[in-house]
Amino acid sequence: MKKWFVMSLITALFIVSACGGTNKAENTEKTGNATNAPTNNTPTNEGTASEEIVPEEGASLLIWESKEERPFVEAIAKEFTAKYGIEIKFEEIGAGDQVNKLVTDGPAGLGADVVLFPHDNLGKAVTAGLVLPNDYYEEQSRSANSEIAVNAVSYDGVLYGYPRSVETYALFYNKALIKEAPKTFEEVVAFSKTFNDTKNNKYGLMWDVGNFYFSYPFISTGGYVYGDNGQNKDDIGLNTEGAIAGLKYYGSLKDSILPLNSGDINYDIKKGLFIGGTLAMDINGPWTIGDYRNAGIDFGVAPLPSINGQPASSFSGIKAWYVNSFSKYPNAARLFSYYASTKEAQLKNFELTGAIPANTEAAADPTVQGNEVVKGFLEQFNQSTPMPSIPEMGNVWTPIGAAFADVWNSGKDAKAALDNAVQQIKDANNGAAASK
Repeated sequence: MKKWFVMSLITALFIVSACGGTNKAENTEKTGNATNAPTNNTPTNEGTASEEIVPEEGASLLIWESKEERPFVEAIAKEFTAKYGIEIKFEEIGAGDQVNKLVTDGPAGLGADVVLFPHDNLGKAVTAGLVLPNDYYEEQSRSANSEIAVNAVSYDGVLYGYPRSVETYALFYNKALIKEAPKTFEEVVAFSKTFNDTKNNKYGLMWDVGNFYFSYPFISTGGYVYGDNGQNKDDIGLNTEGAIAGLKYYGSLKDSILPLNSGDINYDIKKGLFIGGTLAMDINGPWTIGDYRNAGIDFGVAPLPSINGQPASSFSGIKAWYVNSFSKYPNAARLFSYYASTKEAQLKNFELTGAIPANTEAAADPTVQGNEVVKGFLEQFNQSTPMPSIPEMGNVWTPIGAAFADVWNSGKDAKAALDNAVQQIKDANNGAAASK
């Protein structure tokens, strides 16, 4: 699905390209945020210090950031505070949870000034009026980042995000435990039969089985989320024959490779086992690179094993900073969002966490291009599926996650689980449409 998108993304990562910006006055007119728009001189693409926005007097900022990506934010915030004298505070909120939390915390004045989330949540955030356009630094963001990244963090033609990284997940493998990455799940099953020792917490493979983001590959071999390249909410492909077959196979893996309930598997557990040498393979994203590298693990990264003889497509996405529309310090928040998304910032993020840059020059840097681990992720990008960004994507996660959990934990019939989930998604979509 949307293969052209993925191929363009790979190309864009390594080609420096310039994209024209839209007129700021037009953006203000379309979004109705004229009262929030900065009044400083319009910047040029060079983004020199004299063109920086003037932060509010006495400004301080709250940033929401996930646990695994905090090392970069702490480092860039320290630089930002030293340069501008603006205090930065953190609250650990997972990227996928931030928009839902902002729905209530934003209007109440409790939300972070700057948030970070994957592009599939943007439609919900914009339609709820939760984030401001990237207006002051629009030209810089458009020209510096890949066109695909810019398009992903735009909605209805308006740029909202400050792109930070592009990502998908792939297969980490400990070379001391398994020399070569398996190319099929049948090979994973065969390896696990000889390697697993549940009494000593030894497992061949782990992934966040209860999280649809990571378990989507089992749907991808014959199903899809929304049709028309993820834009048609009325065409749901989560309970096709292919999707049902994929979920049945997913359910069979509990007995053959990972005899744990979904609630007993999370990021920290997997990381501890992988670092401790009792987990041979982990399906995870580039944010995990720093942890494994710092632990001294000799690991490789490869595309996901095929499922039922078909390539396993992963979800791909763009993470970006966004300014909370209810922030007391929108100018300071704009300034931080831009500062933390420049070429230099994205290279620092790559250095500290392994996040793949959205900035075209950063992605073309030798430190990125020459990294074998990054090549593994780029190979997986070649068979990935961009997450739909329409607001109705928010109605998918809970029902489909529950369906996967029911099949994994309780052995529920795959067709019944998916039919139930799809009906819930349809009901939510129709209810959302009726309320507009």
